[in-house]
Amino acid sequence: MNNWKFLGLALIVGAVGGTLATVGLQWNSHNAEALIAEFYAIENAVYVSPHGLRGKMDKGVQDYILVDLRSAEEYEKEHIAGAINIAAYSDPNTSAYDDIERIVGGFRALPKGKEVIVYCYSMPCMTGRKIGKMLAEHDIYVKHLGIGWNEWRHFWTLWNHEGEWNRTKAEDYIATGKEPGKPNVTPSISPCVEGQFGC
Repeated sequence: MNNWKFLGLALIVGAVGGTLATVGLQWNSHNAEALIAEFYAIENAVYVSPHGLRGKMDKGVQDYILVDLRSAEEYEKEHIAGAINIAAYSDPNTSAYDDIERIVGGFRALPKGKEVIVYCYSMPCMTGRKIGKMLAEHDIYVKHLGIGWNEWRHFWTLWNHEGEWNRTKAEDYIATGKEPGKPNVTPSISPCVEGQFGC
């Protein structure tokens, strides 16, 4: 009789365990889907396509403010045409993240009603993310260019479509000096489409 009790108990425990495992797998699958959806919503809310930005430059659209976060010295040497400088670095090797009042004040002083896009040194650079977090803590929300200065200046073919390599060049979208400058471009044909699913 003890064997029957043990077998019955084993069946009950197995059934409960199987049910919990099935529910757990379904929850994990649903949870993974929710996390994936959240990831893409965040990516699309934060990152700006360099193609889209270059397309706006080509068309003369000025519904954005581009902010270079590198040091003033680096900005004056070369920057993306049209960008202003709110430096998060006091010199090329020294961050100024602790200068919160100046940085936040610089962003607060920007004209309202335009999308504010920041960029720093490169795609993996954390400066834009750190400044973005700092600003969000002060109720200022900025977007992040999907590439940094290094990719824009030195790796033009990395992020442009192959068909654009001969029609566009980085030098046409770069300015020097203390002023933002303007792109020296003519409208070009892009394989990117307008709207939510543009590149």
